Amino acid sequence: MISKSRPRRRRNASAEQPNRRHGRSRPNPRHSDRQPAPSDREFDAPKAADKPSKPTGRPRGVFGTLIPELQKAISGEGYSVPTEIQAECIPPVIDGCDVIGSAQTGTGKTAAFALPLLQQLSFEKRRARSRAPRALILAPTRELAAQIGDSLQTYGRFLQLNHTVIFGGVNQYRQVKAMHRGVDVLVATPGRLLDLMNQGHIQLEHVEMFILDEVDRMLDMGFIPDIERIRAKLPTERQTLFFSATMNAKMETLARSMVRNPVRIAIEPEAPAVERIEQAVLFVDQKQKDKLLLEFIDTLEGDKMILFTQMKHQANRVAEKLTQAGIRSEAIHGNKSQAARTRALAGFKQGRFRVLVATDVAARGLDVDDITQVINYDLPMEPETYVHRIGRTGRAGMNGQAYSFCSAEERSLLRQIERLLGKAVPAVLDHPYHADEAFHPKPPAPKNFGRQSRGGRRPGKFKGNHRGNHRGKRGRR
Repeated sequence: MISKSRPRRRRNASAEQPNRRHGRSRPNPRHSDRQPAPSDREFDAPKAADKPSKPTGRPRGVFGTLIPELQKAISGEGYSVPTEIQAECIPPVIDGCDVIGSAQTGTGKTAAFALPLLQQLSFEKRRARSRAPRALILAPTRELAAQIGDSLQTYGRFLQLNHTVIFGGVNQYRQVKAMHRGVDVLVATPGRLLDLMNQGHIQLEHVEMFILDEVDRMLDMGFIPDIERIRAKLPTERQTLFFSATMNAKMETLARSMVRNPVRIAIEPEAPAVERIEQAVLFVDQKQKDKLLLEFIDTLEGDKMILFTQMKHQANRVAEKLTQAGIRSEAIHGNKSQAARTRALAGFKQGRFRVLVATDVAARGLDVDDITQVINYDLPMEPETYVHRIGRTGRAGMNGQAYSFCSAEERSLLRQIERLLGKAVPAVLDHPYHADEAFHPKPPAPKNFGRQSRGGRRPGKFKGNHRGNHRGKRGRR
């Protein structure tokens, strides 16, 4: 999660500055909810690329101010230079300040709060209380909660701290057992947290640091009333970190009710140039996506492509389907170890397999310049993620192609993407798995992606190949 470059940063400070203390002495992060509203001080910093640098030895910048155990963990992951949000966020969190952070997914935000959190908790060595965590991290989805848990495990592996992750959809037995043993950091989704609180398995009166991640998604999912109920059970004196990709009036009001004199950090989103990327969408029934993929991928010219799925289990399944069909593939996702992901990426770069099937979480930090195509097996939930995905191709002055499979259930996601792009994505209608129920009623004319079908005529076979003549069948890589 390292930035290659450091764009110019604009920094404005109000007259009222939070007190800062440096060094390893533990600051007092606690405050009352009944304090004045945030100051006007705002740090407006550009977004950094979420790419790990090659190991260069001792961590630099704010990484160099962390305790040796954290530095060792960072070095072990091959990180040496912090991203912009990490450089902005880590010092004030260590100093005990509240933070309101605005940053897109993929900026290194998790490490920006996980590293100083672990450092803060390590200052005061004491045994975790049964059912009473010292820190609480709220996340909107089980996927994100699990990702945060993985980060805590990675960065805290040399510390005598423990954590657990709780979310719905699974049996609560293991989660309850972990809470009764005592944890330093609790990562939770709001619904399951409230459920276990109501059962008496979790108490929040000893929380020292409260972190809300991706509040904009929580708002979209209707979690704000749950957050308010959780906040009511927290101690009035605590440190609060509030992160969202965007800030609207409702989130600003919520943030002001939770923080005091915060440091404001804004990482400007950076959209990759898409002018050299040919885009197309194929409308297909969800159950027909596998058949479409196996037939369509053989019409594509290129040796390296990335295929994105929403879920981890789906990445495994699709990679297995492709391999069985003679198309060598590997899957990377959050459930795979860092070593396994590293091996998969190395094999992909070396051309040992043609398709890398990835979730968005695992694909962050990929640095491969010669990717010819990106395939969105599933459309992303956020339109910005689409731009981030397709930006994996068309690098280093080369042209690239991006294809998206869109089912009827995903039609609204496509509309959001097109609004962000400011134009419609051209449609490939001349394929045998075309789904009329997902079809745009007035699609734009396709651009070099085959013949557009008209009326109610049933589309036929793929016509020709994309980007040159087809040079072989499945399994050439």
